Amino acid sequence: MSTRTDKKPYLCRRNDNLSKRAMRKTILIIGLLFWLLGMQAQEAFQAVALPDSVFMRMQGKSYPKGCVIDRHDLRYLTLLHYDGNGRVQHGELVCHKAIAQDLLDIFRQLYQARYPIERMRLIDDYDADDEQSMRANNTSCFCYRVVSGSKKLSKHAQGMAIDINPLYNPYKKGQRVQPGNAAPYCDRTRQFPYKIVEGDLCHRLFRQHGFQWGGQWRSLKDYQHFER
Repeated sequence: MSTRTDKKPYLCRRNDNLSKRAMRKTILIIGLLFWLLGMQAQEAFQAVALPDSVFMRMQGKSYPKGCVIDRHDLRYLTLLHYDGNGRVQHGELVCHKAIAQDLLDIFRQLYQARYPIERMRLIDDYDADDEQSMRANNTSCFCYRVVSGSKKLSKHAQGMAIDINPLYNPYKKGQRVQPGNAAPYCDRTRQFPYKIVEGDLCHRLFRQHGFQWGGQWRSLKDYQHFER
């Protein structure tokens, strides 16, 4: 009886030690996983000179013949973002080098806050057709083109403007609405997903980095548009 009585405390202490070691190991593994996820997220937010493969995708589309913007003034950005369903997506943008770091900072903070952006693909995936890209609610930046209804080069042609969730944040001037399927979202009193409003996180971050917002223009409204 005495032998059995002596063994119980020993077994309890042994089990306690095993439990503590297992707990420390679990905490270490969880910490390592969070560190790896943090490193992956950090590596995902990068700006590099245009790779040849990306530049080839742009030829005859967002970078047409006669484009006067020097390739070496453009940057290719890779980013992470959450869509409206809370899923992490990989995004890409081409912008001017002057705003590359600003966009990295902004989209990193939007990602950390789980701000929803439906998709972020090069407009070349839509044959550089602005209407198609906007109808797909695609966030995009560089596209060598003139301002709609004029001969003036757009800020997008310089890589100095970006359109965020454009389907739900349309361009409106008089009766004209772009994209053409966005009329329901011109009523900014309504509640709907992906809507940009003055004072929300997206608006605040872009304003903090010196961008103008088209949603505050007087002669027209361009709720998707931020430029510098």
